[in-house]
Amino acid sequence: MQYDFAAIEKKWQDNWEKTKPYRAVTGDKTRKKFYGLIEFPYPSAAGLHVGHPRPFTALDVVTRKKRMEGYNVLFPIGFDAFGLPTENFAIKNHVHPAVVTQENIKNFTRQLKMLGYGFDWDRCVDTTDPQYYKWTQWIFLQLFKHGLAYKTTMPVNWCTSCKCVLANEEVVEGVCERCGSEVVRKEKSQWMLRITKYADRLIDDLDDLDFIERVKIQQKNWIGRSTGTEVTFKTNMGDDVTVYTTRADTLFGTTYMVISPEHPLLKKWKDQIANWAEVEEYQAAAARKSDFERGELNKDKTGVRLEGVEVINPVTGGVLPMFVSDYVLMGYGTGIVMGVPGHDQRDWDFAKKFGLPIVEVVKGGDVTKEAFVAKDDKAIMVNSGFLNGMTVKEAIPAMKKYAVEQGWGKEKVNFKLRDWVFSRQRYWGEPIPLVNCEKCGWVAIPESELPLVLPKVESYEPTDDGESPLSKMTDWVNTTCPCCGGPAKRETDTMPQWAGSSWYFLRYMDPHNDKELVGKEAEEYWGPVDWYNGGMEHTTLHLLYSRFWHKFLYDIGVVHTKEPYAKRTSHGMILGKNPHYVGNAKTEEEKQALREKYGAQAERPAVKMSKSLGNVVNPDDVIKAYGADTMRLYIMFIGDFEKTASWSDEAVKGSKRFLDRCWNLMDRVTDDPEISQQNMAAVHKTIKKVTNDIDELKMNTAIAALMALVNDFYAKGLSKGDLEALLKLLSPFAPHMVEEMWELMGYAQKYGKMCMQMPWPGYDESKTIDATAEMAVQVNGKLKGTVVVPTDSDEQTVVAAAMALEKVKKSTEGMTVVKTILVKNKLVNLIVKPAK
Repeated sequence: MQYDFAAIEKKWQDNWEKTKPYRAVTGDKTRKKFYGLIEFPYPSAAGLHVGHPRPFTALDVVTRKKRMEGYNVLFPIGFDAFGLPTENFAIKNHVHPAVVTQENIKNFTRQLKMLGYGFDWDRCVDTTDPQYYKWTQWIFLQLFKHGLAYKTTMPVNWCTSCKCVLANEEVVEGVCERCGSEVVRKEKSQWMLRITKYADRLIDDLDDLDFIERVKIQQKNWIGRSTGTEVTFKTNMGDDVTVYTTRADTLFGTTYMVISPEHPLLKKWKDQIANWAEVEEYQAAAARKSDFERGELNKDKTGVRLEGVEVINPVTGGVLPMFVSDYVLMGYGTGIVMGVPGHDQRDWDFAKKFGLPIVEVVKGGDVTKEAFVAKDDKAIMVNSGFLNGMTVKEAIPAMKKYAVEQGWGKEKVNFKLRDWVFSRQRYWGEPIPLVNCEKCGWVAIPESELPLVLPKVESYEPTDDGESPLSKMTDWVNTTCPCCGGPAKRETDTMPQWAGSSWYFLRYMDPHNDKELVGKEAEEYWGPVDWYNGGMEHTTLHLLYSRFWHKFLYDIGVVHTKEPYAKRTSHGMILGKNPHYVGNAKTEEEKQALREKYGAQAERPAVKMSKSLGNVVNPDDVIKAYGADTMRLYIMFIGDFEKTASWSDEAVKGSKRFLDRCWNLMDRVTDDPEISQQNMAAVHKTIKKVTNDIDELKMNTAIAALMALVNDFYAKGLSKGDLEALLKLLSPFAPHMVEEMWELMGYAQKYGKMCMQMPWPGYDESKTIDATAEMAVQVNGKLKGTVVVPTDSDEQTVVAAAMALEKVKKSTEGMTVVKTILVKNKLVNLIVKPAK
């Protein structure tokens, strides 16, 4: 019988659509709950690419196994549908973003169902649905009422052509990624969320979570908590300046100061700075760079000395020059840093560029060649007055104590984390539910008026002055103040794409509740998420933001757990073939041409998939050619789940051949309903292996074990009991084919259930051990054959069996066995010498 994957997959997808075997039941006390979560996709116009199925299939395998283990599983799906890509596509193609979004969601839904995922579709959410973003707006209002949402003026990236604010990621080499026009920095009023108020908790609570270590490290580094000293320096301008440092021990080595181009003191000192025109020109140049470009460690150091400005070193009394340089950002510390070129490489580079003194205050290196940055017990203080002879570890607290006693220093805990910029001057986002009243200031609209629906507009393109398109809708903008009844104007900025994804996991618990964002019973039953898998690229944005929102909701009594996710894992990217790989070239000249044109990329056989490279793999094409189960199996077999992997069309065919072999086992099976004696150990070992590997996301080795078991069945034959065990283990990976085989073999009629509804098979530890072991036999290290002996046989038994081999008899004739090397169940090596 032929394996007709297209007909089989449609049949079972239609069945699941009707019978809803993946429906989660809130409040079921008869079963343990398991909440498995994937990052809901952004429904782009391009549809799913093969990168999506990797994490989706992995958690689908996990949750299918959990159902078979008796858990009440919640495995939901939804769409993170607001955001710039849809808006840009809509502007370019003159289609309303809402129309684009619904078309994209329809296509994504088709593709996800085509892959046979066990989602509870009755709980599907869409962040652009007013009944969803009603609660996004409600959360924002609570943040506002608790003082965690505020508006402030700050420098932003401004595209001179698009007339809009750009995220740092949208600025490439100083120009707009979309239109290629110049991008400048300008002051703009923005809504902010005080995520910094939660910085300590966001770090400290990581210790109690089952997150993979690299996620924890990345979040801790992003938050960047450090304990240091805030040091005040006198100036000749009449103002004191303050710096934050974790290396107070190096104050004796400070030879200059650097101030950020945006620092407000520059404007105040304008008339006293002799070369102000040069400074102003430098500020303008810095304004054209993104924070990322300015913060790159290896970039050329630039700056301008502030002529007329002098700073006094508080510990030496020496006079220091001050420079303005764009490597100092206003967003971190105080916007002013002290230059210690002897012991900071960036400062060393700057000092060399501008001919500034380099003073050694920590012995151990050669500061004429590079900065000496060691802080271990061998790093000893020199040229530092009362600190001389101390180690760096001793000197830091000693100088901190001295600075505090002298009145020009104080201990300070600092964070790299900045407050979250929470507004966009664009159309396609959640309206911010506030009004501005001349008398009352910013006022929350009544909760009874939620959702504040995004109005339909004729033009959703950015305005010439960079304000949101909503600002042109005067009938919508002009309203009355909820407090005093006077005239007021609605906020026309919208929320960023991260808003809807910061709490979606809660809505899945209770998606149809129109009274609250999540009911108490549902939240207490399902929370927290038991296992959340997502990309490493979201570790410092979405993952951090959602933890912040959840902690706030915990503080106001909406949720009962401090953290949203008990476990977090991450997956590697799938790469496509590199069309510019030197390995594809035939001649050395062609290879060199590729290197010159594409640089280091030419040396990589696989690269990130992109339309421009023509190496994007569409799941539709794979499924049409090989079937969804082959796609699922291959995407799990492709390699270590946490690491990047390269797509291979040939390897996809290999996965299809394996499923064909599984299908054809039906022609070889005997009627014995029990696991056969000849396969007993192999079946129990495979159950143990697959069970453990799925729990550890080692899907590739689980599939390898299934392949080995199928090989055993072909070699030794198989019973119906053997096949039943195989189908249960294979079900999470290839559910369509398994259900068809389950039905054809009569198991469905026998048990009255689909395979996916059967209990997960258990294993007997004692039966995972083979009754016999095949051992290699060597004489003086040379292989002479193999023997089969009882498992864990003693040396005497193994040697006796080995000596019975003809080749061993010949090799030991006239010899004496002087030593026996036995590796239990693996090999025996007889060391022989001529008999005397």
